[in-house]
Amino acid sequence: MRAPLLIVNPAARGGRSAEAAALTACRAAGLEPRLRRTTAAGHAAQIAAAEADGDSVLVLGGDGTVMEVVGALVGRGIAVGVLPGGTGNQLARHLGIPLDVSRAVRAVADAEVAAMDLGRLGDGRYFSLTAGFGLDAAMIAGANPAAKRRFGVAAYVWSAALALPGMRSFRVRAVVDGESLDVDVALAMIANVGAVMDGRFGLGPDITPTDGQLDLCLFSAAGVGDGMGLAWRMARRDFRPDRRMTFRRGRHIRLEAAANVPAQADGELLRVPILEASVVPAAARFLAPRPTFAPAQPVPYVPNPHHALDRR
Repeated sequence: MRAPLLIVNPAARGGRSAEAAALTACRAAGLEPRLRRTTAAGHAAQIAAAEADGDSVLVLGGDGTVMEVVGALVGRGIAVGVLPGGTGNQLARHLGIPLDVSRAVRAVADAEVAAMDLGRLGDGRYFSLTAGFGLDAAMIAGANPAAKRRFGVAAYVWSAALALPGMRSFRVRAVVDGESLDVDVALAMIANVGAVMDGRFGLGPDITPTDGQLDLCLFSAAGVGDGMGLAWRMARRDFRPDRRMTFRRGRHIRLEAAANVPAQADGELLRVPILEASVVPAAARFLAPRPTFAPAQPVPYVPNPHHALDRR
């Protein structure tokens, strides 16, 4: 990795302020990056598709910017080095990348390539961590920009605490590899990783992003007491049988909720009543110094002719 493409999102929380530090750290590591700045949503994907070559690309921005690049590089064998510049930086945290940009550059410069499954939504976008309806999306929507700039991920924690007392159950219909479920929930997630919020909250049993499958995680809560109890169970990763928790695993997961229920994918708010996801095994490659998963070998993807995503 001698002259990697460096894509910077100046609009991200730490984009502009961290750019100089990233360039200095790159040169100290013997790298001469080709700097490109994004100017609008979707621009990072365009830059990556047109200019990425060699074996790696560095991305300075939030999770949304990183996933634009990752999605553009699926199938090309190019690894992405994440330089955290957003609010949550959940993907960097998951990969064990330091949140200080200078240290992050040094870490990814010496890192190995780790493969990771991705989820692909019906509109073609990819997610690496989670997609879902309910409390998680409400938490993201409730974190105001000023608080995110000042407090980072703590703004999301505070937003979740504020949203918890007013949470409302909603009906969700889930289909996992042909099995249908209708459940009243406060949170419905399609998970590719086992924990979020810097590992503070587990999402389900034995979830890994290298098994060629996605996990459905449904959490039901009849009031604040149930919600607090679930949060405690998730913090302790206690997923013993409980009427409030439902888990399934599969290659194709479809979630349908009422039109007014908020949705998100990797922290990006969506305005959709349906989330339909298909796993794409080992589709992403990251420069990961200490990943919380073992480096994966590619898993053959067998299209399902009965699934909408594979009839396209």
